[in-house]
Amino acid sequence: MTRRARAEFVAALAFLAPNLIGFLLFLILPAIASLAIALTRWRLLDVPQFVGLQNFADLLRDGRFWLTLRNTAYYSFVRVPINAAISLALAVLLNRKMIGRDFFRVVLFLPVVMSIVATAVIWRPLVESSGLLNGVLAALGLPGVPWITSTNWAMPTVIMIGIWKEIGYYMVIFLAGLQAIPRTYYEAASIDGASNWQQFTRITFPLVSPTTFFVLTVAMIFSFQVFALTTVLTGGGPANATTTLVMYIYQSGFENFRMGYASAMAFVLFVIILVFTLIQKRLANRWVHY
Repeated sequence: MTRRARAEFVAALAFLAPNLIGFLLFLILPAIASLAIALTRWRLLDVPQFVGLQNFADLLRDGRFWLTLRNTAYYSFVRVPINAAISLALAVLLNRKMIGRDFFRVVLFLPVVMSIVATAVIWRPLVESSGLLNGVLAALGLPGVPWITSTNWAMPTVIMIGIWKEIGYYMVIFLAGLQAIPRTYYEAASIDGASNWQQFTRITFPLVSPTTFFVLTVAMIFSFQVFALTTVLTGGGPANATTTLVMYIYQSGFENFRMGYASAMAFVLFVIILVFTLIQKRLANRWVHY
């Protein structure tokens, strides 16, 4: 390397060092430590005892683990496609010239800046049995809905609130993707007589597919880590209908002091997220156009 190349290399390392050090200290090392703890039986106040893969074997026989994994999968696989579809539809609508466009963009984005805890606190009085939503239904002569008190309705309610919370975030991402599409494509399609639907299917969706892939991937990762919303809104109830895997990890580690068992579940969650991310990446080669 020449003297100038070495100087540029050192300068690049100096700029990257803060992020690299933070990544190492707060992500890589804790992940390695978590895997090491997963191989032990540790109750925080005693000395860790090495048990090998016993914690992972116990997971296979733990019915509550499979229940929470099923709840998490239900939340993720229902919420993510609905969220992406609505966000894309709103982005397409608000990407056009219309009266009040900026106002609607701001209103839809406002829930994003709220914390998850604040969102759950605001929505809880609305979805209780005697809450505002059932009051509106009663005024319309319709029967009330057990939003968070029924095992059949609790998770759909959580999904609805989760979509409301993050729809503005993904809408903004889709808007950025839509605004990168040259207008000349639409002008040429209009001259050729293409309808709005044909323009969407032949131009908009193919050219926004990289953005869609990003949204689906990020939303899936976030969904599998849902914790605060279900904890504050439902406490995991009723009858564990909304207890997610991260909630169970927290309960095992910080309520029952089974740190090794909680770490084993955390590692399994990491593997699940990694597998689904790789699957999405592999499938993306069939429908994502760059």
